[in-house]
Amino acid sequence: MASGAVVAEMEPLTSGASNRIIPLLRALQRFVLFVYTIIFSLILLFRPRHRQTRRVSLSRLRKLEEEDTLRRRSLAERLEMVFDDWGDSLCWDTYLFFGVKRNALFCRSWFPVSGEIKGILLIIHGLNEHGGRYANFARQLTSCNFGVYTMDWIGHGGSDGLHGYVPSLDHVVADTTAFLQKIKLENPGVPCFLFGHSTGGAVVLKAASHPHVKDMLEGIILTSPALRVKPAHPIVGVVAPLFSLIAPRFQFKGANKRGIPVTRDPVALKAKYTDPLVYTGPIRVRTGHEILRISSYLMHNIKSITVPFFVLHGTADRVTDPMASQDLYNEAASEFKDIKLYEGYLHDLLFEPEREEIGKDIVDWMEKKLRMDPREVSFQ
Repeated sequence: MASGAVVAEMEPLTSGASNRIIPLLRALQRFVLFVYTIIFSLILLFRPRHRQTRRVSLSRLRKLEEEDTLRRRSLAERLEMVFDDWGDSLCWDTYLFFGVKRNALFCRSWFPVSGEIKGILLIIHGLNEHGGRYANFARQLTSCNFGVYTMDWIGHGGSDGLHGYVPSLDHVVADTTAFLQKIKLENPGVPCFLFGHSTGGAVVLKAASHPHVKDMLEGIILTSPALRVKPAHPIVGVVAPLFSLIAPRFQFKGANKRGIPVTRDPVALKAKYTDPLVYTGPIRVRTGHEILRISSYLMHNIKSITVPFFVLHGTADRVTDPMASQDLYNEAASEFKDIKLYEGYLHDLLFEPEREEIGKDIVDWMEKKLRMDPREVSFQ
């Protein structure tokens, strides 16, 4: 498959004096912001609190969180997972899976009504969205005799937790592993693949880097994976570790990449941001820190990745870096690996106007992997 190219933008040239002074001013500004942030954090940490008031406040917050979870779960259960024009070619189901921290995670499955199952794809969605958004992709997969599962992360879709809040992406990695084990037990002998989009791609990549997970898989598919993620401002990266401990649920407006389109399809774009199960508020501090942390971990361990993978990325993506996907392909030790860069496409590849063709590329890759002699190692 051919790879696209990404053209880097050049910064305008300035005078030599400006080149020396401006970086100093910026460094001074960052230092002042850092000092103010430390002082503010210490004030928050050591301010006197009335214990009884705090207990009442926490109890009220828990109640509001539980009410919101039940509301979202009710919406998730009522969401249409098949449509009239699909006929009776597939069956679907929803249920709860209890993760490693005993959180109830909302899951879905789609299977073809007839025909032998070629394989199973477990979909791990991206930040702020949910598995129900992938119903159309599931239809395409079941029409090719693949079974499909999705699992909403903690704090997402119909799962437990504060909406948009992820206390640890390592927990999401562990939940993904546990759910995959359950799928393998319920479908003995059926080949399994893992799919991850954006931050879900980072979760899948980290999960599959563990040998016991890799052994359960035929391969992984990554769309627009969150690798080499950088904060909107350098100060965010500096203060995030501290703030994630002091005020983990705090919504940090400065970290949002506002106004960046994720698909060229206006209908799909509107559908995403009017979906009540999609979190559209400012990113929460702990969640943002977890994304920076897992991204950094993966880039530092990129050469040790050996799982078979197919990475897909749009060259016009402004949410995650397509060149980081290229680096993954170039540097990973995996013998069976492939990449496809789509010229001019945006972040949500499976919601682009060309979604059917992209879905076909994924199906073709899985079928090629399943047909392949174990001694072969390249995808042409």
